[in-house]
Amino acid sequence: MDNKPLVWLDGEIKTPPFSMSARIEAGVLLRRLQQGENLSLPHSRPMPTIGVRCHELRIPDENHNWRVVYRADDDAVVILQVFDKKTNETPDRVIRNCQRRVRRYDEA
Repeated sequence: MDNKPLVWLDGEIKTPPFSMSARIEAGVLLRRLQQGENLSLPHSRPMPTIGVRCHELRIPDENHNWRVVYRADDDAVVILQVFDKKTNETPDRVIRNCQRRVRRYDEA
């Protein structure tokens, strides 16, 4: 089976600000998604408030809690946003931005 491409609509994963170990962890998890694996907690959790098939990768780092919001499509892994989660709740602006990006992507 071919790997699904990553479609980056926002954000990037690089060092810095990610530590080397967090960047490698993110890369391993994204590769697993590209290979069609369905991830669950503690690595990934569903984000139904954003949309169907939307999830967030959870990447713990030294002083950060990185999140990679993505949608697992049949033909691609769509990266909607990368951010440092500082509270227990996902910020409303992140949810709104991701919802808008999903709509625009689906309209294209």
